[in-house]
Amino acid sequence: MSIRDERKQQSRQALLDAALRLSTSGRSFSSISLREVAREVGLVPTAFYRHFQDMDELGKELVDQVALHLQTILHQLGQAYLNHPETKTKASLELFFSAVDQNPAPWIFMIAERWGGAEVVRHAISREIDYLNQEFTTSLEKIESVQHFQNMNDLKVLSNILINLSFTWAMSWINLVRQTPSIELELEKMVLKNQIVTQIQLIFRGISNWERPTT
Repeated sequence: MSIRDERKQQSRQALLDAALRLSTSGRSFSSISLREVAREVGLVPTAFYRHFQDMDELGKELVDQVALHLQTILHQLGQAYLNHPETKTKASLELFFSAVDQNPAPWIFMIAERWGGAEVVRHAISREIDYLNQEFTTSLEKIESVQHFQNMNDLKVLSNILINLSFTWAMSWINLVRQTPSIELELEKMVLKNQIVTQIQLIFRGISNWERPTT
């Protein structure tokens, strides 16, 4: 890659980072203008068009990047508690919340924009979650505790439950860190972790006894 191409890629990524930063600071992506994003990285608005056709195109690429980041984390979490649900749950949750602490913006963006804001971004997020659900369902097929499942739709439902719970856990954690006084934070973190461990154990104990109703 030439120096010119490298600089262009850096500017492109800077625009994506700026859009993520602005849209997770209490505003929605749809409320952010092209001029604001360009100004955030020190570019004139016309320079924006060297990288993206419009904000919709930027939004779709931003969703792709955010989804890839979350996919990696959820895959690691999933492998840990799916393969060892009883012994590795707490350890995998520690890794999960550590990842959320290190980079909360992708979680905030995905959760906030999934249900509101720009239509093109909502559709892109829906597509990425569908893709993630398909991948997770495939992973579930290999797990011993679900081998008695006889209907693929049941695995898809389970996958969807786990993915949605992961978003809930991440946002609960972020809100807890933001809103809880420091003197109470560690205790509240422990309470939340214990609640989530109970949720996971209930889910997997239910899985072991699951039988599809006959109609």
